[in-house]
Amino acid sequence: MKKVILAPDSFKGTMSSIEICSIMREEIKKAYPECRILSIPVADGGEGTVDSFLQAVPGRKVELKVSGPYFEDMTSFYGLIDEGKTAVIEMAACAGLPLVGDNKNPLLTTTYGVGQLVAHAIGQGAGNIVVGIGGSATNDGGCGMAAALGVKFYNKKGEEFVPVGGTLDEIDRIDPSGAAETLKGVRLRAMCDVDNPLYGENGAAYIFGPQKGADEETVLVLDGKLRHYGGVLETLPGKEGVCGLPGAGAAGGLGAGMRALLDAELVSGIDAVLDTVYFGSLLEECDLVFTGEGRIDGQSLRGKVVVGVARRARQKGVPVCAVVGDSLDDGLGPVYDEGVSAIFTINRLAIPFSEAKPRAKTDLRHTFRNILGLIQAVKD
Repeated sequence: MKKVILAPDSFKGTMSSIEICSIMREEIKKAYPECRILSIPVADGGEGTVDSFLQAVPGRKVELKVSGPYFEDMTSFYGLIDEGKTAVIEMAACAGLPLVGDNKNPLLTTTYGVGQLVAHAIGQGAGNIVVGIGGSATNDGGCGMAAALGVKFYNKKGEEFVPVGGTLDEIDRIDPSGAAETLKGVRLRAMCDVDNPLYGENGAAYIFGPQKGADEETVLVLDGKLRHYGGVLETLPGKEGVCGLPGAGAAGGLGAGMRALLDAELVSGIDAVLDTVYFGSLLEECDLVFTGEGRIDGQSLRGKVVVGVARRARQKGVPVCAVVGDSLDDGLGPVYDEGVSAIFTINRLAIPFSEAKPRAKTDLRHTFRNILGLIQAVKD
């Protein structure tokens, strides 16, 4: 093999995509010392998204002071790639759950800092902004982010304010014109791999509120406030039905806010990654693509990494080998139809996850050695 691409997702709770790429790279170099290896560790839009992009393509990390989850000053960052034309932002870098520790309160947290990161990137000349919206500590419907970019929110007294989760029901009128000017000529995309609506039993508050510190009563309160907010959003020209869009409820309603107030695109995480690193060009003269994810099953057709990678590779006639954590089932025929040539599980002893987790890195290494050994035997 002269050229291979590594494009795995993380094995959640076990190994990051960067760690998986590192193990795969080490084993390939042992078997094929002269092989050119391109690593594209795929993040899900949460913590680590910027580092994953910077591992895949040349770029730099930009640090700056912004507002944290409780409007406190903090140092955050984003990535600049593509010669500064593209900015990669992870909302978790200033509004993420790890930043609040035990002080979780989705009634008070904000995405304001996310908007400040976007504004700074635009000021640096980036015209293409990709925002990973996983791992949030917020439930403000993206109002903070929007406000930082020029959207104005008014209460019934005509007073301007920056809404948080607990004050969404105070919004009487929204003026998005300031953000339209700020974002003029800018392509803004949100990496979003959940399909939840803004509110309701499958919405932001019910599904994601508890992990952000909301008890049962608070979930009901937040959902009611999101309903009010959604009603105001849908009065904006051309925004009817935005609350029910798949992904509207992502990151505490940030998906809905970005779409309705900032005209952002809600896109599959894997598609955003592959587009941003110009995956089609990287496939030229490639012998094989290795991808993978923690679990592969019939649900993997719904925009997950393995199938997303395979669809692109199939267009260029490049074979794809998927190395997965576990949970192979009998319904994988459609996955092969999408361009996956072979699937291997690293769960070599067929043991429960709790037992497999501590040995995952070793099992990945052994499995990968066996795959490479077979390739060598056939080619030699």
